[in-house]
Amino acid sequence: MLSIIIIDDEPKARETIISILKYSSIDLKIAGEADSIASGLDLIHQKQPDLVLLDINLPDGNGYDLLNRLEKINFGIIFITAYEEYAIKAIKFSALDYILKPFKAAELIQAVEKAAEKILGEKYNLQYKALLSNLDKIRKIVLRTAESLHVVNVKDIIRLEADGNYTRFFLAKGEKLLVSKTMKDFDEMLEDAGFFRTHQSHLVNLNHVLRYEKADGGYLVMDDQSTVPISSRKKDALFELFDTMQ
Repeated sequence: MLSIIIIDDEPKARETIISILKYSSIDLKIAGEADSIASGLDLIHQKQPDLVLLDINLPDGNGYDLLNRLEKINFGIIFITAYEEYAIKAIKFSALDYILKPFKAAELIQAVEKAAEKILGEKYNLQYKALLSNLDKIRKIVLRTAESLHVVNVKDIIRLEADGNYTRFFLAKGEKLLVSKTMKDFDEMLEDAGFFRTHQSHLVNLNHVLRYEKADGGYLVMDDQSTVPISSRKKDALFELFDTMQ
């Protein structure tokens, strides 16, 4: 029998997962549910599951934080996320499975049954630790436009500009992409990759800043000669960053 625990902060999501898994052809049991990193760690230690269905976004951190706190990982994991960029992180450096919310019943059942086949003999501890050690080496993100998916090098992003509920990307070769996610989503994603929020509507790659101009209240000139305003409350933090780059 496959022992499964579900770690997701949305009660409705956990309820849906349990309801769907009743229709799986494999012999399984839901050993428990958790809604945070703290409760998830306790549950893992108590139940010693075969498989964990893990939401990446949790109230006290993310799924990768949970994995980092485990000394040994001897169970399978299926990542669950509403953000495709996190899913790319999960699969880029490993063969791990993931499900994007909202998911279909068939997708969940297929992923669990696939995982069940791999449980025995899998070197999970080495596999997941390799994933975690490589997360900070991620250098690409996937951007979805109305027409297609674009795999973009983070270093080639000059700046981002909010456009209502969309975000416009300005890339090094002059390409522009309009993505149906808010600036907030990308601000959080890129905060450790050398990006700075100069204004409510602007996020810049500091590696592409040419100069700071004092005129008109102060603004940045970027490599592509575009200009970006700086809000008064952001100037001190920006100048401190400039000091560290000297």
